[in-house]
Amino acid sequence: MNEGFLGTGASLAADSALLLEIAMGVGLLIGGWLARKGHYRQHARCQAGILLINLVVIGLVMLPAFRGQVIPRIPSKLDRSYYALATAHATLGAMAECLGLYIALAAGTKLLPERLRIKRYKLWMRTAVAAWWLVLLLGATTYVRWYVPQIFRK
Repeated sequence: MNEGFLGTGASLAADSALLLEIAMGVGLLIGGWLARKGHYRQHARCQAGILLINLVVIGLVMLPAFRGQVIPRIPSKLDRSYYALATAHATLGAMAECLGLYIALAAGTKLLPERLRIKRYKLWMRTAVAAWWLVLLLGATTYVRWYVPQIFRK
């Protein structure tokens, strides 16, 4: 495992994922600004791109870490913050990613039947952005819980 660049006990992949997730959170806000300015195609491209990048980060970094470090200890260790934070982050993160994918399909394509398409875009999209920021906060908290205390063990 490569040592990270943020000076914590995290790997290069974990440090990169943290900064990339923060950048994606900012990107979602920029995408919202694009929509407010009436640039709907750019908004859609921005948000869809972030969704896809996030899927890659989840698949390459987060899911393997969760599978290896947390799943084997559920439910017996959920009373410990190390596992509880990661489980909350993973659960809410999966829900937020699925919500984002649903919005992208329902608002940006004709793949879904008419009855499953979105009618009130603002409500759905604002809910998704709020969920993503909550998940980002949980992810940053998980990062701190997992890696920052190791600084003090050296």
